[in-house]
Amino acid sequence: MFRKEVILQELAKEEMKIDEITAVIGRGGIMKPLESGVYEVNDSMREDLRTMRYGEHASCLGGLLADEIARSLPEARAFIADPTTVDEFQDVARIAGHPKFERKSIFHALNHKMIAKNHARLVGKEYEEMNLIVAHLGGGISIGAHNKGCVIDVNQALNGEGPFGPERSGTLPVFDLATLCFSGDYKLDDVKKMITGEGGYVAYLDTNDAYTVGLMAEQGDEKAILIQNAMAYQIAKEIGAMSTVLKGQVDAILLTGGIAHNTVVVDYIKTMVAHISRVIVYPGEDEMKALAENALRVMQGEDECKVY
Repeated sequence: MFRKEVILQELAKEEMKIDEITAVIGRGGIMKPLESGVYEVNDSMREDLRTMRYGEHASCLGGLLADEIARSLPEARAFIADPTTVDEFQDVARIAGHPKFERKSIFHALNHKMIAKNHARLVGKEYEEMNLIVAHLGGGISIGAHNKGCVIDVNQALNGEGPFGPERSGTLPVFDLATLCFSGDYKLDDVKKMITGEGGYVAYLDTNDAYTVGLMAEQGDEKAILIQNAMAYQIAKEIGAMSTVLKGQVDAILLTGGIAHNTVVVDYIKTMVAHISRVIVYPGEDEMKALAENALRVMQGEDECKVY
């Protein structure tokens, strides 16, 4: 595998003692619904990731790469942690409105959980004691209601629910979308790209770079200002929705991800949701650190490794 060799080359450049590595951990891809936690890569997981049985996403490579690298080392084990399909929904949140459809839990679980747990530690509490709304603002946007350690509701951030983002369309008007699909002008792949990959900023402003859009808005580009504000508006609306899921009992609203560096977007959101609870910003994301910490806790016996 090309990616495997690149990783091993980078480790060698840093003069790492590769043969002494005992754990390799990758991002969990789109798999069957799972409890939050660390999972050791096994045959079932390999098959689901390789065939992309539950959906296509680059993160499906994480577990496969971890496994390939671990297999080339004398005593290493391969893991994934908090994959995108962590599912802690309450039953009522699964109902979509028609029995042929069901709402699914697909979100940035790894960063959500890390930010929520780190915040709890900073304020001297346990994650399982708190009600939090976490908004991950990146290439995809996911906003979750964390109720005493469980994400009981979250928008399906991958392909068609919630706020639009740099390259995803979020929730679209259903009748208009159905009409477009049967117009004869678009194939299925065209529509999928419109929803994920070529929606949001890409569709409106021809870029998926939120930093570039921020600069355009700062320089007075009226369209960029409108679209950036519209995204912030939709994010705030979704935060408001999640506050009702928590029955208004919200200890804090946490904004994280790359777009949380944009003070204009953050301030717009704050003006709309500050009445709900205090808003705390943890800009950027450190998923590599989160993965390392998860693997370390398992190897040290602090957490139990789960079976896929």
